[in-house]
Amino acid sequence: MNSVEAKRVLETALICALQPVTVRDLRTLFDDALGSDTVKALLLELQQDWALRGVELVQVATGWRFQSRPEMREYLERLHPEKPPRYTRATLETLAIIAYRQPVTRGDIEEIRGVTVNSLIIKQLEDRGWVEVIGYRETVGRPALLATTRQFLDDLGLQALNQLPMLDEPGVQAHMLEALAGTAAMPQGNEAGADGVPVAQEMTDASALAAAATNLDGDDGVAGS
Repeated sequence: MNSVEAKRVLETALICALQPVTVRDLRTLFDDALGSDTVKALLLELQQDWALRGVELVQVATGWRFQSRPEMREYLERLHPEKPPRYTRATLETLAIIAYRQPVTRGDIEEIRGVTVNSLIIKQLEDRGWVEVIGYRETVGRPALLATTRQFLDDLGLQALNQLPMLDEPGVQAHMLEALAGTAAMPQGNEAGADGVPVAQEMTDASALAAAATNLDGDDGVAGS
């Protein structure tokens, strides 16, 4: 099979996939006849092939996927005018703390925010798939340690936590917050477009999260690592 045909196979599989697909899984399309390096090279070529289109091929935490470009959002929203759920300032501040200080306990979050954390906030973030318990701190009461998930990274369009920008870099921070608002987020299951290509979906209230992240980037000591 030549590279043109191989790219057609990869393109078809990724467009039809409802979730990101790993290189390992993509290799099964060719009965492992193509190595990982070859598949990655073909994916990079495919990225270039789609460079001038409204849909882009990106690598996120759980694999590769096609998604609509941020600049297409205003048009796609006309097809899906339903407003996504908005999140309270407390929820956004909690998410920001977990993202930049993980792993953290509920007590850590309360110490940083200076107020009690409603258990419903943690549950909301867990139900959305952005936060999970990864262990327990060896101290009195063994409180749960909270961290963000790979789904959180996928919704941000990131591959790893080290790609999170420093909060004290205003330009980069704004870009991150825009991404967190869902300009590059992939919907799940039947929320994909009629042609099978996922469309953008708002993830949170960007302005509220921006305010939360900015406030936390001060005396509270939230770091960007």
